[in-house]
Amino acid sequence: MEEISVKDLVIQPIPSRRASAFVKKHHYSGKVVSSSWLHLGVFGNGILGGVMSFGTPIDKRHTIKIVRNTAWRGMWELNRMAFADWLPRNSESRALAVAFRIIKREYPEIEWILSFSDGCQCGDGTIYRASGFHLLRVRKNLTQWVLEDGTVLAQKTATNAGYLASGRVQLADLKKQGRAELMEGFMLMYIKPLNDSVVGRLTIDPLPYSEIDRLGAGMYKGDRKPRKHCGDAPPIQGGESGSIPTARLQPETDGEHGAATR
Repeated sequence: MEEISVKDLVIQPIPSRRASAFVKKHHYSGKVVSSSWLHLGVFGNGILGGVMSFGTPIDKRHTIKIVRNTAWRGMWELNRMAFADWLPRNSESRALAVAFRIIKREYPEIEWILSFSDGCQCGDGTIYRASGFHLLRVRKNLTQWVLEDGTVLAQKTATNAGYLASGRVQLADLKKQGRAELMEGFMLMYIKPLNDSVVGRLTIDPLPYSEIDRLGAGMYKGDRKPRKHCGDAPPIQGGESGSIPTARLQPETDGEHGAATR
């Protein structure tokens, strides 16, 4: 493949179905988030090499309180971020910078972006720190379990009605039988302000990045072996579908090209 410069990357909206296929292939969780509304593709030489999916947090009634006086439609979560390994160095930070410019221009009501890093399976949010996110929380994992066959099961998934109705063995029983262990590691929460008023309205004091090392929460690309891209957002929100991007950014074609936004 012809060498690509990070400055030559093209970031543009793509349909949900295309974003979902890419995320399932390249994100370490293999899952998409059904509440994603805006999907931005990252193209190098006309080839899709990355996806950023933004949308509504699962627990929005709680998370919206992180910033005082946030309107109900005033925040999003970066639900998924997955990049292919062939993209050039610093592609993630470049793509995020462009994504934030697009959101501020096309969705001025969005004041801040929430995201999480999975320090059990993936990483501690190096990309977020390089992109100006504020670190708000570093907590030991209490919600992700690994089963005896290696399957990772989120407690939220294991307790929902659909999972229980499927007839699968309940997590509580697996734990009693010694067939499920709590994964070692940390979960980290970040916020990216999109206007100057957000930091002054935070209800949680930002933490210094050094807190990650102090708590022993550092992680980079999981076990450091070649693997699917670590897109930072943890799999506990994962669904199996995605929403079509809103009309004002919906491209007219599902081809590899289209109206570029840089």
